[in-house]
Amino acid sequence: MGINYYKGRVCLNVLGGSLKNAAEIYEAAEKYVVVGVLSANYPDVPSAVEDMKRYMEVLEGNLSVGLGGGNPAQWKAVGDIAKEIKANHFNQVFSAVGYTRANVGNEEAHINSLVSPCGKPGFVKISTGPLSKDCEPALVPVDTAIAMIREMGGNSVKFFPMGGLKCKEELKAVAEACAQNEFVMEPTGGIDLDNFREIMEIILGAGVQKVIPHVYSSIIDKESGDTRTGDVKRLLGIVREVV
Repeated sequence: MGINYYKGRVCLNVLGGSLKNAAEIYEAAEKYVVVGVLSANYPDVPSAVEDMKRYMEVLEGNLSVGLGGGNPAQWKAVGDIAKEIKANHFNQVFSAVGYTRANVGNEEAHINSLVSPCGKPGFVKISTGPLSKDCEPALVPVDTAIAMIREMGGNSVKFFPMGGLKCKEELKAVAEACAQNEFVMEPTGGIDLDNFREIMEIILGAGVQKVIPHVYSSIIDKESGDTRTGDVKRLLGIVREVV
């Protein structure tokens, strides 16, 4: 079973604080969710694989294997986890998409490609890997980035870090390019219950067919580390209204 999009358009992406929390999120979101588990939370790949197998079971495969705050140092861990865990969703830096697709060994898994705002609407920074992030930024037109992601076996633009609505014009330009190229878009960074509706209206209004919004720290209970299921229900309610 693949990713569950509400009316074929939107699937939430939130973090699972524990196995129990992940199961509760899946129920609260009525299965319109991929639940993130971060590779950075494990000391090594074997321990991540062992634990993620449990998540795969309760989520019917709708696990999102994460880097950890977009940390490029985790690119290889995610790529190596893909050898064992055939999750429905993987997060990856731009330059490591091909490695991950080869390791997962199927066409069904969804692999996103992290590109960043650069201050220039219509362009994105693709130098998001562990070495390239410290080099002179590689800025390319969004259309070109999408074509390159496709060539590597990737399925979507993960636009991070957005800082909520701080780069609104760039967000619009990326959404327009994704719509024109019939490509999935994953807005990420600084999204909360206050700006979620406007961000989704911008993206869906541009004509993007499929969206996977990442809503992380803003809906996590600070004491337990769990994502609040009540907030997941609220997000789904907004999705129902904007789709």
